[in-house]
Amino acid sequence: MRMNPKAHEPDSLPAPGPAALAQSEALVAQIRAELDANGGWLPFDRYMERALYAPGLGYYSGGAMKFGRRAEDGSDFVTAPELSPLFAATLARPIAETLAASGTRAVMEFGAGTGKLAAGLLNELAAQGVEFDTYSIVDLSGELRERQRATIEADAPALAAKVRWLDALPERFEGVVIGNEVLDAMPVRLFARGDEEWQERGVTWRDGALTFEDRPVGTTADMAFLDSLDVEGDYVAETHEAAFAFTRTICTMLERGAAFFIDYGFPRHEYYHAQRAQGTLMCHYRHRAHGDPFLYPGLQDITAHVEFTGVAEAAVDTGADLLGYTSQARFLLNAGITDALGDLDPSDIKRYLPAANAVQKLLSEAEMGELFKVIAFSRGIDEGIAAFARGDRSHSL
Repeated sequence: MRMNPKAHEPDSLPAPGPAALAQSEALVAQIRAELDANGGWLPFDRYMERALYAPGLGYYSGGAMKFGRRAEDGSDFVTAPELSPLFAATLARPIAETLAASGTRAVMEFGAGTGKLAAGLLNELAAQGVEFDTYSIVDLSGELRERQRATIEADAPALAAKVRWLDALPERFEGVVIGNEVLDAMPVRLFARGDEEWQERGVTWRDGALTFEDRPVGTTADMAFLDSLDVEGDYVAETHEAAFAFTRTICTMLERGAAFFIDYGFPRHEYYHAQRAQGTLMCHYRHRAHGDPFLYPGLQDITAHVEFTGVAEAAVDTGADLLGYTSQARFLLNAGITDALGDLDPSDIKRYLPAANAVQKLLSEAEMGELFKVIAFSRGIDEGIAAFARGDRSHSL
């Protein structure tokens, strides 16, 4: 969870250890070789892909800690499932409802982090008496797969046999797909407007370091989209081709059931707002946020807010139905998170007070409640579900 991060100057951030720094330097060497092979310039989405996913060296494919509560444990950010087990307990309710409504018996999670969400969902679905056959996890990181396996075996040992890790997507899937903070980690392209002219912002090597370099926009389609934005003066914008392609792939694969994506972002008319002139690209390192994507490549997270209108268009273009779109706060309230909190004994202060504080962070407009959204797509489900019954914002996309 990149929740309400405090921005820092890059030179105020802690330095990595020798082994981590060597990993980052090896990745930079690979990126320099690719720059040399491509005339000295790469579009930013290619750089972001390498920085996050280069085999063995990228942020998500390497061995960095990533998920945790404090910088001292070597982590960079905390996600909602790590923040409170009530997140998984509540999300299990719309998942159970969707499995029943679609007559399906499988769950698939993308980017399962430490496995906390998977373990929590497995336990809660079993507690609700939901019968399901498999819980599949898709994650590129071998290190994270091992953490997930250990977490599930420790927290949900009776259900660990239902879990499998996939190296490739099936052509067809029936069940429920979950992606919590997955879309924000998809590579984005960058475009910069100055002197009344748009250019594509890419990456080059200059003066002994990776840095930005702008070049003319390459296609008429890109230029037409950029010229359609109602902005003036200097402006930086991301486009989300990778996230849209991922959404199309998932919704094409989905034969029956639903796909839920939880992430931070805005519909298009808010995303490309005139006041959001610096874009939304942000980096996260040791629980601190900053704006330099070239600091320690492979050792820090690089993200951008999600443009949910394009995500919805990509899904609907495959023939999937828009099941709902709302804030995380409204979704969790509709799904019964306050009931889940109410099941705890308020007199047990040591347990209840941290749980209540965590729920407040999940729901508060100043924390995750408003910035984070939930969007879902479905096939073969005739009725809506309770989690979108009130406060659905599909009309705003």
